[in-house]
Amino acid sequence: MNRTETPNHHEPAVMRGSGRPTSALMLCANSAPGQDMNTIGFKAYVDESGDEGFVFRPDGSGSSRWMVLSAIVIRKEKDMALVRLLSDVRQLLAKQPKQQLHFSDLRHEQRVPYIRKLAAVPLRTVSVIIHKPSIREPERFQAEKFLLYRYATRLLLERISWLCRDHADPAKGGAKAEVIFSNRSIMSYEDLRDYLLLLKNQSHPMDVRVDWNAIDPQRVSAVNHDKLAGLQAADAVASSLFYAVQPNRFGEAEDKYASLLRPTYYRHKQTTIGYGLKFWPEDFQKLESANPQLAVFAEGDLK
Repeated sequence: MNRTETPNHHEPAVMRGSGRPTSALMLCANSAPGQDMNTIGFKAYVDESGDEGFVFRPDGSGSSRWMVLSAIVIRKEKDMALVRLLSDVRQLLAKQPKQQLHFSDLRHEQRVPYIRKLAAVPLRTVSVIIHKPSIREPERFQAEKFLLYRYATRLLLERISWLCRDHADPAKGGAKAEVIFSNRSIMSYEDLRDYLLLLKNQSHPMDVRVDWNAIDPQRVSAVNHDKLAGLQAADAVASSLFYAVQPNRFGEAEDKYASLLRPTYYRHKQTTIGYGLKFWPEDFQKLESANPQLAVFAEGDLK
């Protein structure tokens, strides 16, 4: 499989809606007949920050200029480390033991120790960072709801699959990952699973670079944010990167959290850009030249 990163504006694989009503129900992926959950080597928790709109007003209002889709990937055997992380953070921040954490609801002085603790957990993060004003044919993504989210999911799952394959240990469940999305009540995850099955069964392997030995569409599920520690941690990662790329109303971006997360970024042969951090639709260098706040991702060993 060729994983060399090249900037591309190829038309994203599109799966038209199935006509099913949207559902907030979790997919029955984890109980599919004949599946042995002991074969799972990794768990991936996915959340997003930003929106899918394309209303960009001169004063900076309207839709977010950036959309971030992030995953926390952790070995299944270490999954409880995320539960301990959230418990420790709640105690540190004087929150109730079962209180769900939304990164956007925290103050800066609370976010910093949260991310510092998260970065110390034995996990890796993978993120797709989309600059929507650079998309050349935005009308294509406006014509069908959630198309941009599905395409971002494809890019994310490609990189999750490479990470899991590269670090597979047969003694610890192999390369297969269970992928859990934070539930978006307005979106059908049945449609998302059908989209992944379509990519797997019909797309040319050079166009879709998911390693299907690591990603099984039948093991994709959606769970409410408050139910799993991993999803709340994924929210913190996605929000951290969003704050680093999306300037606030004063034109300032906050890169402290992204800097603290650097040890967690998935690297392949010491390279992060294109792997743990996938920028789209332009390559990173072109986006950075027009968006100086991206310099935080180009420093040190981020290549």
